[in-house]
Amino acid sequence: MTRQLCFVTLGPAGTNHDLVTRRYLQFHGLQAKVSLLDDFFVGLKMMHDGSADHMVQVAVHPDCADVVAKAHFEHGIHIIDTFISPSKDLAILTRSDVVSPRTLALQPATRGYADISAWPEKIEISSIMRIAEGLLEGRYDSGLTTLELADAHPGLFRIDATIGTVDDPWLVYGRERVARGEIVAWRDSPGAQQVRRKS
Repeated sequence: MTRQLCFVTLGPAGTNHDLVTRRYLQFHGLQAKVSLLDDFFVGLKMMHDGSADHMVQVAVHPDCADVVAKAHFEHGIHIIDTFISPSKDLAILTRSDVVSPRTLALQPATRGYADISAWPEKIEISSIMRIAEGLLEGRYDSGLTTLELADAHPGLFRIDATIGTVDDPWLVYGRERVARGEIVAWRDSPGAQQVRRKS
């Protein structure tokens, strides 16, 4: 009996990483276990020791460059696939009981998604779902997180800015290298077709 494939990505449950990893598996018709972590470097160690097969990471994550370098040079792990996926709908939510918000929690990669100059204190948090948890616990006045949080808790938040979805580039890591001195690309991808139409 073969072991079920294991993909690791950033948690907790409900993050864009969780959502998009499951979309990737569904797209390819794969049955796999998804393990959610708080640290991509732990994911690399899991892949190195064989307890995980693949890892999915958004390319705009602040740790991405370091993860790619450590994967390649320390663990012999490589990027084996890339794709584009929209995120969940995002928004800046403020707790309804806060009249003049001062603190804004945000994941560093989302800093440029909206005008955040009105908040004097910005608090960097590892994931948008950790921001949602902090808002529910009253740790921050405002947070850049999923719009669905406001829908799930009517009256608890006001929406200061609706951001919508972002089309992010994603990376899939594996132990067997696929780039062997040549470009690895999808010749008939929608983007490639668009470029050819314009040439």
